[in-house]
Amino acid sequence: MMLRVEALQGLKAVIIGVAREGVALARFLCHYGADVILSDLKPAEMLAEQLQKIRGLPLHLVLGGNPLELLEGIDVLFVSPGVPPSAPIIQEARRRGIPISSEPRLFTQLCPVPIVGITGSSGKTTTTSLVGEMFRAAGKDVWVGGNIGKPLLERVLDEPYPSVAVMELSSFQLELFSPDYQGADVRTCRSERSRVVSLEGWSPHIAAITNITPNHLDRHLTMENYVRAKRNILAFQKEDAWAILNTDDPRTWALSAEVKGGLLGFGLQNARDQGAFLRGGALEVRYVGREQVLCQRREIKLRGQHNVANILAATCCALAAGLDIESIREVATSFSGVPHRLEPVRRWRGVLFINDSIATSPERAMAALRSFSEPLVLLAGGRDKHLPWDEWAELVWERVRVVVAFGEAVPIIEKALAQVAEQRKGISQGPQFYQVETLEEAVRLAAREAKPGEVVLLSPGGTSFDAFENFEERGRAFRALVAAL
Repeated sequence: MMLRVEALQGLKAVIIGVAREGVALARFLCHYGADVILSDLKPAEMLAEQLQKIRGLPLHLVLGGNPLELLEGIDVLFVSPGVPPSAPIIQEARRRGIPISSEPRLFTQLCPVPIVGITGSSGKTTTTSLVGEMFRAAGKDVWVGGNIGKPLLERVLDEPYPSVAVMELSSFQLELFSPDYQGADVRTCRSERSRVVSLEGWSPHIAAITNITPNHLDRHLTMENYVRAKRNILAFQKEDAWAILNTDDPRTWALSAEVKGGLLGFGLQNARDQGAFLRGGALEVRYVGREQVLCQRREIKLRGQHNVANILAATCCALAAGLDIESIREVATSFSGVPHRLEPVRRWRGVLFINDSIATSPERAMAALRSFSEPLVLLAGGRDKHLPWDEWAELVWERVRVVVAFGEAVPIIEKALAQVAEQRKGISQGPQFYQVETLEEAVRLAAREAKPGEVVLLSPGGTSFDAFENFEERGRAFRALVAAL
């Protein structure tokens, strides 16, 4: 049964994390009369921009720490996705049986329309954006958000409501969609208000997993934990729901055995009975007993095979939602991309500069490398997520002319490339290697080294957190540096 906003009146809530989701949640809960405490480990001087957005709200701020005393007498603990499960305040809330929720989880309780949920190690933002555009092309209003754009909770205030909400969901967010995260059975919560905000597990009516490859192991610690978080997007579906899974990815397709409702597959290599697949030079659709060509591969504007897979995944979501093939085709052949994802920035002195700041894992950077036939000057670095770099180094050796490494990951990148150099000694000449400290230095060096006809590619393979707030800020900095050349 859908939660009504009136039930939030008087709710005693603590929100951990003064970031995008925490700020949106605080504004929303205060609007509906909840008793809100907003807390963050950072001091006020590091949160000036965020605090400006909640100025004047009737809430209590606790900054510079998350003391366990905050849990006294509360109904619910809301956590931002950046707060790990190992945080002492979360561990104590679980021990006490206090419900633990989040902005996206509360949105799903309040959302008045069906939800399409999309997750994956890579490709989820592009796929989410494609699905939203396909609904719009079919003449339907749609909310698009979650892990991208503005938090969707803010849209609950908007009327008239759209036909559907399309949510990008990260593994950090999906952790909280399972009752396993709670310290006690949510049905035995000690207060009536705690029961109001509790869930026994939720999955969207249409759920897609683009792929599952090693990622965020600095947070999840093991692949088993990471897969478990992703699995929540399917685990609580009903029999009338739809699951969309990657047939080429063994970890993802293995979850097909658990699907309770309809199943559509998508892939570049392995076709199934129902879904969307690449065959030869055409994207084909198999659905409800019909087989037809969606479009030709050459008609797609997005660069890279991984983006063909994203279009196939989005096509399956649209089919499951009942959209017509003409609207799907229109978007598949016209969509030109999302910022910070193989984004052309500028052509300068015959050199094309590409912003792929979203590539926060070696796996994702490898997809970018495979998208170009031109000689590459690669900007790689940032902060490592405890992921393997050996396959990345092999591909870099084959495809890249110059590597400019920057940030905390420099020693890891240097070591990975040195291991390939040792293996190929006397066989092949690898890339020129330079190391610098900052992205600014990397751009200047890349501009000096690049030749006309080449591509300077920012596809770091590491997160931005050693120098930037997020990958978007890093991408914007890259754009500005390139514009200033």
